Amino acid sequence: MTDAMENCGFMTALRAIEGKWKVDILCELGKAARRFGRLRQAMPAISEKMLAQQLRELEADGLVSRTIYAETPPKVVYSLTKRGAALNVAADALCKWGEEFGDDAGQVEARAVAAG
Repeated sequence: MTDAMENCGFMTALRAIEGKWKVDILCELGKAARRFGRLRQAMPAISEKMLAQQLRELEADGLVSRTIYAETPPKVVYSLTKRGAALNVAADALCKWGEEFGDDAGQVEARAVAAG
């Protein structure tokens, strides 16, 4: 891959959402800010460990904010940052594409595996 391709905006966006669950998390947080447990309920196939890891990475990339409220027990709410909301527009389009053409996407993946 050339330097121009490595530094293009599309590749930057792909690197930000690489990971099996990041787009799903962005889609869920795009609906509303959520506590960890509510996110976990919305995505039952993800493990707690993986959800925590993906949220940490999204937070480190400036896409998700983590707000801790001084209550007993502590309340932690995850929400999209301005940067995350902007990326979520593109991620939402990917979610809709996947819902519409999901069966066809499996064929694309199979060709990529066969070629690779």
